Amino acid sequence: MAVKARRLTFITLMAALANVLSVPPLSIQIPNGPTVHFTQLPILISAVLAGPLAGLVTGAIGGLYMSLIVAKIPFIIGGLAILGLATGIFSRKLRPLYAGALAWLVQAPYTAVTDYIWFTMSPLQRTPQAAWASVTPILAFLTIEVVSSSVLAEVIIRYLREMRIAQQILGN
Repeated sequence: MAVKARRLTFITLMAALANVLSVPPLSIQIPNGPTVHFTQLPILISAVLAGPLAGLVTGAIGGLYMSLIVAKIPFIIGGLAILGLATGIFSRKLRPLYAGALAWLVQAPYTAVTDYIWFTMSPLQRTPQAAWASVTPILAFLTIEVVSSSVLAEVIIRYLREMRIAQQILGN
């Protein structure tokens, strides 16, 4: 199989996995709290192993289920695309753990602004104070999810590289 076809297959599989990891039975519900999911993990892996464009595409496609079905916030697609793109760029010079964490710092302002807009202008029509009261814990929780996914990505990518699985999959 040609290298381009293998890369496309890899990106497609990572995007599908990102969608699957956002399905409620595969996420972890914290009692009286939010649901933990690892949608970001395949996005980070794709970005580090296949590059920024692959991260962007994986994030955009991989965010469809979370965006349209679970959270019903259309801006999630853009945020996850930003996360994938930024991770791919940062991973050129940094370990996956740091690349993912820094990419979240790029994505976070987008998430803050779009979530604020969503809470104030959507049918929810919350006051600005109530909107920020909703957005702030979301940002804190997403920080935990991205850092956790970055740690897992670091371990998985190291294994894939050491076993030369990444090279076999991507033809590098």
